[in-house]
Amino acid sequence: MREIIDLSQEIYNGMPVFKGLPEVKISVHATHEVWEGIENPTTSTPSVYQLELGEHTGTHVDALSHMGKEYKTQTIDTMPLSMFYTEGFCLDFSHKDLRELITAAEIKAACEKEGMAIQKGDTVLLYTNHYRKHYNTADWPNGPGITAEAAQWLGECHIAAFGVETMSPGVPKISNREVHQICGAMGFTHYENLINLHELLGRGRFRFIALPLKIRGGTGSPVRAVAVFE
Repeated sequence: MREIIDLSQEIYNGMPVFKGLPEVKISVHATHEVWEGIENPTTSTPSVYQLELGEHTGTHVDALSHMGKEYKTQTIDTMPLSMFYTEGFCLDFSHKDLRELITAAEIKAACEKEGMAIQKGDTVLLYTNHYRKHYNTADWPNGPGITAEAAQWLGECHIAAFGVETMSPGVPKISNREVHQICGAMGFTHYENLINLHELLGRGRFRFIALPLKIRGGTGSPVRAVAVFE
């Protein structure tokens, strides 16, 4: 039996986004009643929505071009699909509080505790329970994140990516900028705004799939991230 666990946020009008990014606006562009030529309709059934949103909306992946201007040619449409179709596993950092840092030593210890070894091309997911505790509250932007040296260590493990529940992989104004720069320099990426990571804990390896939209020159893309257990 195959079990597919959805790791993706809903996309909806006015949802939380990282400070300074485009707000999400969803409106009805066309209805079935208009298409059918009904005069003075008593219902309005959407047939097409218009979406206005940034590439870094909801559960999304960053292109390497997002990490710095020196990586401008490595846009989302040029990155190999193998980066988004990998093996993965999830580590428990639910003890971390607001704006606390996750170090390389702590990631190593969590791997040892779970009996997991990071393999080349893996996606490593970090559960903090921040989504379930703080989504759409004043503390939603204040989640924990990894240190720059943790990003460096993950890159040295030759991962494809790592993923977090929070809106940023590092803690803003502490490590976030450096984490992005290290990802660009070392050629791996990260996912933000994942959900349901608690359903992966203690279950070992799974297939991780999170394909981006093929946005020409894109700096990132929303994804429908899933974990597949066979």
